[in-house]
Amino acid sequence: MNNSALRTGLLVLLGVIVIVLYSSVFFVQQTQNALVLRFGAVQAEIKDDPGLHFKMPLIDTVTYFDKRVLDLDLPVQTLLSADRQNLEVDAFTRYRIVDPLKFYQAVGGIPLANQRLTSFTNSAMRNILASASRDAIVRTERGALMNRIQEDVNKQAASLGIEMVDVRLTRVDLPAANSQAVYQRMRTEREREAADLRANGQQQAQMIRARAEREAIVIRAEANRQAEELRGQGDADKNRILAEAFGQDPEFFAFYRSMQAYENGLKSNATRLVLSPDSDFFRFFKDASGVRNGAANATPPARPAPAQ
Repeated sequence: MNNSALRTGLLVLLGVIVIVLYSSVFFVQQTQNALVLRFGAVQAEIKDDPGLHFKMPLIDTVTYFDKRVLDLDLPVQTLLSADRQNLEVDAFTRYRIVDPLKFYQAVGGIPLANQRLTSFTNSAMRNILASASRDAIVRTERGALMNRIQEDVNKQAASLGIEMVDVRLTRVDLPAANSQAVYQRMRTEREREAADLRANGQQQAQMIRARAEREAIVIRAEANRQAEELRGQGDADKNRILAEAFGQDPEFFAFYRSMQAYENGLKSNATRLVLSPDSDFFRFFKDASGVRNGAANATPPARPAPAQ
């Protein structure tokens, strides 16, 4: 019985010792700072070395804070620019806890700190963006404006033990109703410009077609004139050559003209001619020389006119 009670007492004592030892140590990660609180009061020493640390068991508690850069997405808010344009601004911030003691005393934890930073950032954006035009916010001075907002927020966040790492405007747009109106106005303007371009193009096309047709008429007229001149020149040369040939051998010329008449008059197989047997048309059928019977010494036929 005594041995059993002793064994139980030793086990209880061992358990108490384990509990006391477990509650007197804590671990700090490389990405953390630790703040030791005793009865809710803050201890002066901040544990920022990673590893095993000790505290008073049962009466000390440990609060951890992240050393890393923390992100905060801000809700979309509507702001008024210097040129009286309503803009929907979407932004985010990145910050770091640089003084855990001041941070704990000011806000106690991350949720309240995010609320305070959201208020600081929205106020700074309203004040700074209200002095800039829409084009400056969207395009020309966006980087400089973000730097000014970061500086302003950083001054206010210093009282919370926070350092602002970055403030960024991720989206700056017109409200949906204004965007639709601006889009419609831009579309109307582009359609007007397109109509002007089409009208100018059609006018230029008509001018080019008219000029081309006029030049084509002139070219065709000139070509016809040259063709008529060449045709006349050819006919004249032809008549001259025929006249010279007829003058050199009238009998051969008469024979040649008769052969042409035979070729033109007897092309078809169904050709029928009703002529007198002693017609001049058939004189070469009777005699290759073309002389009629009994007319050997007759006067040669008249000279035919040159072909036109």
